[in-house]
Amino acid sequence: MLQYSYRPQFPETARQRRDIDQAWIDYLPITERPPLTWPGGARIAVMVCPNVLYYELMPPPDPWINPWARMTPDVMMYGRQEFGARVGFWRMVDVLDKYNLPCTAVLNVAALAKFPEIRNALIERRWDILGHGMHNTRFICGYGEEQERQYYRDMRRIVLDETGVDMRGMGGPGPQAATENTPDLLAEEGFWYYSDFFHDDQPFPIRVRSNRLISMPYSVETNDVPVFATAYEADDFADLVKRQFDRLYAEGGRTMCFTIHPALIGQAQRAKYLEVALQYLTSRSDVWFATGREIADYYLTHCYASVVNHLSTWQNA
Repeated sequence: MLQYSYRPQFPETARQRRDIDQAWIDYLPITERPPLTWPGGARIAVMVCPNVLYYELMPPPDPWINPWARMTPDVMMYGRQEFGARVGFWRMVDVLDKYNLPCTAVLNVAALAKFPEIRNALIERRWDILGHGMHNTRFICGYGEEQERQYYRDMRRIVLDETGVDMRGMGGPGPQAATENTPDLLAEEGFWYYSDFFHDDQPFPIRVRSNRLISMPYSVETNDVPVFATAYEADDFADLVKRQFDRLYAEGGRTMCFTIHPALIGQAQRAKYLEVALQYLTSRSDVWFATGREIADYYLTHCYASVVNHLSTWQNA
């Protein structure tokens, strides 16, 4: 159900940076870092991320990305996504409620007004919120710096007004759309973490021009979308989650993101395997189930400075 495609001839995005490589995240092997310890001596931090998405049937045209790869309007693919809000979310929530775990909703902010019953469900369960852009069918590839800055301000204001949550994490809309200004702007606007670098098993400092920002281990591995899109099914997904957990638990000091989408895991034939995965994840006592906000706050308070200092020493050795 990854319905996006990229236009074969798209305009160049605005570019001020001319570095060959990215300059946001320094290389530091995980074997060279100070040991990361979680609260209470937990061996692993687990972040459960249900997605709450809003797909438009007739989104405005975008010169870089096709929001619907087959055609516009794409009634079939739209209907498959709409299933998530109408049915899948509620089936998914029934399973999650049995375990009473802290969750971080990966949210298209416009969904709060589009689906007020889902908004109320997030508030009732006191879920944290990780921004995923305004819609999943509008992108920011061509945004200038001030337009993008206002985009984040608007989303943060809407989330606070609608839910009472002061949103501290952000990822790009759709297929992780971003610009070269994104990390700097997020830090300047008071966000703590950015979830679109799939580069590590631990949070890690991002170099920004002011304030502090960390990358949060989001996942395209323990994520139902790529699994179900490649001829695997829910029992395979549950097994994958178990294997990922076992390795990260054994290594210790790691973060595991468990990402699910109501339109997929909320299908009738799949829902029981969400329960299989959650039963396994909750079978050990020394696991810290935490929201993105909690993980970021702990890392910034207890780990950030030591990693930055160690990185400087390691680079100069």
